[in-house]
Amino acid sequence: MMVAGIGCRKGAAHEDILSAIETALEAHGLVVTALTALATASLKHDEPGILAAARRLDLPLLVIDDAALSAVAGRTLSHSQASQKATGTPSVSEASALAAAGTDATLLGPRTIVGPATCAIATSGATA
Repeated sequence: MMVAGIGCRKGAAHEDILSAIETALEAHGLVVTALTALATASLKHDEPGILAAARRLDLPLLVIDDAALSAVAGRTLSHSQASQKATGTPSVSEASALAAAGTDATLLGPRTIVGPATCAIATSGATA
């Protein structure tokens, strides 16, 4: 399983979300067809840009609850004070990707930031 974890500022356009995903994938030599799903924090479950990006890519959007984000917070590579304050995790995109990809998931690298959007890629141990 390969998951793109998404974080963004409120009101981020789907183009920004898609650009962050594309940039993160390119950084790891991957293409969008490698993705199994997108994931984000429950706080972002109704964010129009994220919903539109998932539809555009024809991928399921997994909404990760606060407890699951907290459980993987210590495994994130990036640390944003704003994210920590708002969600209790240092990186919404990284924690979402890790939680969605499963207990044996690993991040391919730190989150990618493109304008108001962030994206982190995680894989489950079975496909890493």
